[in-house]
Amino acid sequence: MDEMQEGAPAVCGCRQKATPRSTALQADVQKRLNRAIGQLNGVKAMIDDNRYCGDVLTQLAAAESAVRRVSEMLLAEHMRTCVVEEIRAGNDAVVDEAMELVRRFSK
Repeated sequence: MDEMQEGAPAVCGCRQKATPRSTALQADVQKRLNRAIGQLNGVKAMIDDNRYCGDVLTQLAAAESAVRRVSEMLLAEHMRTCVVEEIRAGNDAVVDEAMELVRRFSK
């Protein structure tokens, strides 16, 4: 059985962040995610309504852009907090993880 930190969701086995995110960042991320969810729900409705492919693709691009911006924000937060904390604690291996995240989200 996988060991998980207390409070981590059982579904993904995610770890807890040591430094809490600011209230402002959390609010901004939630707002952006809600907007992306709304856009995706709109795309679903457009598919159900048999809307023009170009219009659907435009809405999908907007949703992708919104999600990508959230990823960029969280990656920057990760570098400022988690990565810095791990390096200060002597865990230089976190740089490899950070580089992998940068590669994943720079595509």
